[in-house]
Amino acid sequence: MALTRDIYDDDHEQFREVVRAFAEQHARPHAERWEAEGKVDRWLFTKAAEAGILGFSIPEEYGGGGADDFRFHAVMGEELARHPVSDGLAGIALSNDIVIPYFTDLTDDEQKQRWLPGIAAGELIVAVAMTEPGTGSDLAGIRTSAVRDGDEYVVNGSKIFISNGQNADLVVTAVRTSDDPHRGLSLLVIETDAPGFSRGRNLEKVGLHAQDTSELVFQDVRVPAANLLGPEGAGFAGLMRNLPQERLSIAAAAVASSEGVLERTIDYVKGRTAFGKSVGSFQNTRFELADMVTATEVSRAYIDRCIHAHSAGELSAEDAAAAKFWTTEQYVQIVNRCLQLHGGYGYMREYRIARDYEDARITTIYGGTTEIMKEIVGRGLGL
Repeated sequence: MALTRDIYDDDHEQFREVVRAFAEQHARPHAERWEAEGKVDRWLFTKAAEAGILGFSIPEEYGGGGADDFRFHAVMGEELARHPVSDGLAGIALSNDIVIPYFTDLTDDEQKQRWLPGIAAGELIVAVAMTEPGTGSDLAGIRTSAVRDGDEYVVNGSKIFISNGQNADLVVTAVRTSDDPHRGLSLLVIETDAPGFSRGRNLEKVGLHAQDTSELVFQDVRVPAANLLGPEGAGFAGLMRNLPQERLSIAAAAVASSEGVLERTIDYVKGRTAFGKSVGSFQNTRFELADMVTATEVSRAYIDRCIHAHSAGELSAEDAAAAKFWTTEQYVQIVNRCLQLHGGYGYMREYRIARDYEDARITTIYGGTTEIMKEIVGRGLGL
């Protein structure tokens, strides 16, 4: 039933094949081990760089692919979202969509020379740290402090729920450099081998078991002032600049994930029998799937329009927030309904739908909760 999509050209479709082949060759064989260990091997990042699916937006002069086109991000997100071992590759997508833009867009020439070649080669793994134990979406509530001392900042505080936290070498960290709620926020790149930096436990989550998510602690960590991104006090603006792309990436992945769940459920109900008939032949099954497939097609058209707008530099914060809450809430609902169509087997983790059920729930929370997204949209209405 899928409609023809006109937002991708041959280069994007060739890139899709590269991502798909990479996932099969390098991720699938290690998926169970990564899930048990709670993180992927560091070599995955260097292999992804060699394949051209990590750092493809970094300029060629620094070793990247030079592909300044969000549609490549969207293609990668779609393929990983639909792949059976998507959580193992989530750290790669996170680096591309969310963290690398801080290093390409907010750095000066010296910082680019210092960091981008290592990131492009997969040798420097990156993370971004905003959330704190007492502060989530309210960035004005950030309390991790950075006090200037000569040519350094002394950082104290902690962060939580940090993806790539166990593997990261460089952490873009939101810190407070003054008491002003917004103009007092700055962004510092903290190197994880600095004295006083420590990683807390790798958090045990409901889903996404192969993606490491950590607590980070800063105790009198001395950070060179040369690691400041932009001027002091520009952190809030820097964060706001990157959040729309992060939210659109989550939304695009949610639609692709919904499509993958529906494809697998349709295959399942065709082969599963009850009362001498396939479960797919029951009217209730057909009606449920017709409803979900139609809803997903509508969301696909909506997301493709948002991707086109973002590629043209026209996606607003309100558009990104709307896309994020709509598609992730829909994804959670679709997984729930598809699990029901699997019956008791749907609750068994040997079936992909059970792991989909675990992984889907966080999508309405990370990147900004549904409630915060609705608040952003509501404010955009002048309310």
